[in-house]
Amino acid sequence: MSIRRATPRKTRPRAPGRGVPPALLLPALLGLAFLLVPLLALLLRAPWRSLPEQLTSPQVWEALRLSLVCATTATALSLVVGVPLAWLLARTDFPGRGLVRALVTLPLVLPPVVGGVALLLALGRNGVVGQWLDAWFGITLPFTTTGVVLAETFVAMPFLVISVEGTLRAADPRYEEAATTLGASRFTAFRRVTLPLIAPGVAAGAVLAWARALGEFGATITFAGNFPGRTQTMPLAVYLALQSDPAAAIALSLVLLAVSIAVLAGLRDRWMRAV
Repeated sequence: MSIRRATPRKTRPRAPGRGVPPALLLPALLGLAFLLVPLLALLLRAPWRSLPEQLTSPQVWEALRLSLVCATTATALSLVVGVPLAWLLARTDFPGRGLVRALVTLPLVLPPVVGGVALLLALGRNGVVGQWLDAWFGITLPFTTTGVVLAETFVAMPFLVISVEGTLRAADPRYEEAATTLGASRFTAFRRVTLPLIAPGVAAGAVLAWARALGEFGATITFAGNFPGRTQTMPLAVYLALQSDPAAAIALSLVLLAVSIAVLAGLRDRWMRAV
């Protein structure tokens, strides 16, 4: 008696989106509508006729310039201190590492206004550190452009640290160990071997940090105030205009929306795959 072997049937790959359960499709569509409808409402209610006049105002360009400069400076500062911090969390084992990681990610869930109050208590003229900066060096940080940068760095750096730490954990540490066995120092191995490997993750984290810093409001207005030309960024200008001129607030919101879409559309698909 001969026994035939059962051969598995060849199945055609399902087309994307085919056979989606309604129990999953309906909530997904509701979530998509919840995210898109407010943006569409902003576009529909925009004062398109008076938009050129609104956008040519010197106050708008000053606020936009200040926002871009402060967000870029905050991102650079986050890179300088955030990448080494992410390496410390990913590559070393020390007592209390879990607690340090929790503290690093705390600004992600902390209300921004609370972060601004904490910065005031720490770096204000009578703060824990700020009083010594004022007495020894004459440095006052609150209600200055530097204060805007520090507030944005405080809320944006955790995005960079999380992104870089995840990329470091996914990278093979044996390349770094091989470089050290060949005589390279730990810092040289990091600079010449590890950093090029994690560059896409660093870039993705920098984009997220920059976008978060650009939209920061609560910590900025609490720690740096709302002074035109000095601390008034675009989100603060939108809030101020909303109270007296809603059309101007919508115009400013459109500028922020356009900048955010341009950055994310140009960089996210390229770099976020590495995370």
